[in-house]
Amino acid sequence: MKKVRLEIVGLSYSQTQSGAYALVLGETTGSRRLPIIIGGFEAQAIAIELEKMSPSRPLTHDLFKTFSQTFDITVTEVLIYNLVEGIFYAKLLCNDGTKEVEIDARTSDAIAIAVRFKCPISTYEFILKSAGIVLDDEPLASAEETEQVAELSETPVTTSMDDYKGKSTEELKNLLQTALDEEQYELASKIRDELNQRKKS
Repeated sequence: MKKVRLEIVGLSYSQTQSGAYALVLGETTGSRRLPIIIGGFEAQAIAIELEKMSPSRPLTHDLFKTFSQTFDITVTEVLIYNLVEGIFYAKLLCNDGTKEVEIDARTSDAIAIAVRFKCPISTYEFILKSAGIVLDDEPLASAEETEQVAELSETPVTTSMDDYKGKSTEELKNLLQTALDEEQYELASKIRDELNQRKKS
């Protein structure tokens, strides 16, 4: 069966299911998109890794990666191999240097692991034909929307960017660490952006 390579092209709040998120995968050499509805925890896990944030304690997918690498196991590919009644099925292709093993996984978990191992994500042509859509003119989710997905805590973010501009770099670094410790990832991303902007100027 022909495989198609995919990449993450969008992550945003789901417009159809309350409390869920839409992960959009796109073929690397085409215009078809594969939208997958995932839960809040998995969306947070994917967004945190995409935004290169470091939570104060390892998330479940970080623990999986550390555990695997400790025993010289590498995830070489994530394959979305089936679609049944709207549910995607995925598996991890793992290798310990001597043999390759396939492990069944929820698609959202598999992709959260894929971004940590930086391994390819693939699916079969028949899945793209049945569930893929073509987004010619519709803009993909912006980086800001992806950052918003990372913030899933109950604490509302009320600090404006103007408040950061008056603070010293050292104060911002302390605020960044506090935000990460409290798992306020949207706030952390805004502080990080301000720090990055200062480095450029």
